[in-house]
Amino acid sequence: MYTLSEIARITGGIVHSLNQEEHVIRDLLIDSRRLIQPENCLFVALVSGRNDGHRYIPELFEKGVKSFLVSSLAFSLSDFPGASFIKVPDTLIALQILGTHHRNRFDIPVIGITGSNGKTIIKEWLYQLLNKEYRIVRSPKSYNSQIGVPLSVWKMDSGYDMAIFEAGISQAGEMENLESIIRPTIGIFTNIGTAHDEHFAGLKEKVQEKLKLFRHCAILVYCSDHALITSCLKESAAYTAVKTFTWSRHGHGDLQITRIEKASGHAHIRAIFSSNTLDITIPFTDDASIENTIHCWALMLVLKHSDRYIGNDHHTLSHDGIKGQDDSCAAMARRLSQLTPIAMRLELKEAINHCSLINDSYNSDINSLVIALDFMIQQNHHRKKTVVLSDILQSGRNKEELYQEIAQLLALRNIDRIIGIGKDIALQADKFTIHKTFYETTEEFLNQFPVSSFQNETILLKGARVFEFERISSLLQQKAHETVLEINIDALIHNLNYYRSALKPGTKTMAMVKAFSYGSGSYEIANVLQFHRIDYLAVAYADEGVELRKAGIHLPVMVMSPEEHSLDTLLKYNLEPEIYNLRILRLLEEAIERNQTSIQEAVRIHIKLDTGMHRLGFMENDLNALSDLVKNNRCLHVQSVFSHLAASEDPDEDDFSLQQIRTFHKMSKIITQKLDYPVLLHILNSAGILRFPETHLDMVRLGIGLYGVGYNPEEQSHLCNVSTLKSVITQIKKIPAGETIGYNRTGKAEKDTILAVVPIGYADGLDRKLGNGRGGLFIRGRLAPILGNICMDLTLVDITGIQDPGSPIREGDEVIVFGDIHPVAELAKETGTIPYEVLTGISRRVKRIYYHE
Repeated sequence: MYTLSEIARITGGIVHSLNQEEHVIRDLLIDSRRLIQPENCLFVALVSGRNDGHRYIPELFEKGVKSFLVSSLAFSLSDFPGASFIKVPDTLIALQILGTHHRNRFDIPVIGITGSNGKTIIKEWLYQLLNKEYRIVRSPKSYNSQIGVPLSVWKMDSGYDMAIFEAGISQAGEMENLESIIRPTIGIFTNIGTAHDEHFAGLKEKVQEKLKLFRHCAILVYCSDHALITSCLKESAAYTAVKTFTWSRHGHGDLQITRIEKASGHAHIRAIFSSNTLDITIPFTDDASIENTIHCWALMLVLKHSDRYIGNDHHTLSHDGIKGQDDSCAAMARRLSQLTPIAMRLELKEAINHCSLINDSYNSDINSLVIALDFMIQQNHHRKKTVVLSDILQSGRNKEELYQEIAQLLALRNIDRIIGIGKDIALQADKFTIHKTFYETTEEFLNQFPVSSFQNETILLKGARVFEFERISSLLQQKAHETVLEINIDALIHNLNYYRSALKPGTKTMAMVKAFSYGSGSYEIANVLQFHRIDYLAVAYADEGVELRKAGIHLPVMVMSPEEHSLDTLLKYNLEPEIYNLRILRLLEEAIERNQTSIQEAVRIHIKLDTGMHRLGFMENDLNALSDLVKNNRCLHVQSVFSHLAASEDPDEDDFSLQQIRTFHKMSKIITQKLDYPVLLHILNSAGILRFPETHLDMVRLGIGLYGVGYNPEEQSHLCNVSTLKSVITQIKKIPAGETIGYNRTGKAEKDTILAVVPIGYADGLDRKLGNGRGGLFIRGRLAPILGNICMDLTLVDITGIQDPGSPIREGDEVIVFGDIHPVAELAKETGTIPYEVLTGISRRVKRIYYHE
């Protein structure tokens, strides 16, 4: 812990306060939405192109935060009695300086990992392999950025004797900051790929930049098959003192891989090290896992032979290698064979009895529990929240202190009950003050717990692998067929922030969540947007808005197609109607009169103008009558006036779009000049945000772009895919040449054919225009053409040309309809339609799974 004065001295800041009390800081906060415990918390007001943390200071002060690190003091200290502010020129730099200072307080081995892929997996596997000997602090999740690294390092304390941190960069000039914060003693360079290529002059510059992490390392572990890494090391005098430990599949390395055999879900790897033959068997067969495992294997060999590879100058490493245990090669092989998959994402799924299930049942430690709990409390559609938690294994901590801390975490986050599974957690039952039930084994829970008692709640499964919580997950999940639509929440947030970064300061954002959020889900998407402080939501019909209200969405919601029979409901749930003609306005006035006793303030309405698209909307000759009506009815408040561009994405129609904009300004002025209060003006949709920046006005409407579909290749390059429609192979069969396939015998096996049956059809939303050689599904990244007609529930594909004798396609293998590998826009082209139709056409029977990386 630090005093506020110490932090000011470290960061070069000046304390501004009317308070004489010295604050003590234990926690750093950068996101006001994630505040749990205000005491001993320092809020760092970061400033970016998308946001300014200073705007959240009043909100946090009201919640009890008293310490702030700021770069601006554009307010009076008297407005914040008892608070203290450290003013610095740049809060991000100050955060990094603080991280650097904190790191330098500890003299323990620090492993730094960078590279294009595999950083998080290697970090987590090293934790699995080494936590019996070392008490390890590591980056939570994938906290490897300019902000994430100092927050990770802040977790170091005297209770740890090893640290493992990731470092990720997206452009030149960033790694030097991270190197000074992490200051690794051992480095791992995983690989070099194409991620963020656009921000580097070339691959060599990217390698040179990443290598800067290892300038002060004792030793660097990497694969020498990446020849560019070796040449960059040799070219620079900065790495003369850095020793290396290399591994290679093809050439010379300290660890030479001589054979990799894949079979039955395992890979057998043989290597030569110091003239000795070593063998390991790992429970993975994919190339990425094999590469990541070899990096871990190499690191363990470095620790085992630390005297040889590191020397005596770096006293922070144990010269007993993997201390306190048998560090023989046989022991290493045994540990590597027991590696378990790393859950790289939290999944949110529908569960039984109207529950929601968050599945994080592959690992269990205190840091990942905090992340899972934070994700859980973001979900507002159920008030009740239950955590099913196993023993926290191999934490290296006193069990009483560990479970006391966990109990406090649950209580502070207002979790309603805990179901503990395991002998250790059961023995600490007295630490938990919330509703609690404990079982010694998962089997005991499954046999004794009344699953039907889960009702209308959010359930978090958080368990160590050995507790087999997948059995609980299978029991709780709402049964559905094997075709699913996966929604990447992180991608959705990325796209939202991309558009926000293009807006002028003060411009509000309305997100379109009509039509089941373009097929992505209703309240699940709205909940994410609400958490990330979107200004407005828009739905097509009142019942969509009612569903959002019942799920805990309190944002303003515009209803774009209000119907006469829904107006009473619309008023009851505080929804805001689009008014597009005098008839619907008069019907609304009648509904307001009927509901006078329940309406506490003026009803907010949104006036739609027809500027040339000629769908819904007022024509210019209606505006004087409209203006008089709304001006004279004090029960109405015009929240916004808006219109819609007919062809905002088409440069050939820019003259028409600009004419629409001019017409909008003219028409809207007729209304606003008669009102004595401000009115929001908006006309731009997703494509218009980037193409007509001078017309952002007061608000923009974000639609298909939010879901990852850009209007041209340039915009698309900045967006992330949000939705992936996938299924599995349910059957594989061999069809002799000449046989016909599917309904009406339209498919024919021109040669002996291997056919795969996939449980997705036109009832799921797969367009029947596909088939008979038009379009295909993707298996293991390769196209499998569709054979015959698409059926209601099944599709048949030809996998003859993509079978690999060494690793054959099997029943149960994953099938991609659209996603990263085959964008929804490409599928739309194949069927002669647009992405909107593909996304909104996905059947409700297709289960939606929401995940957070």
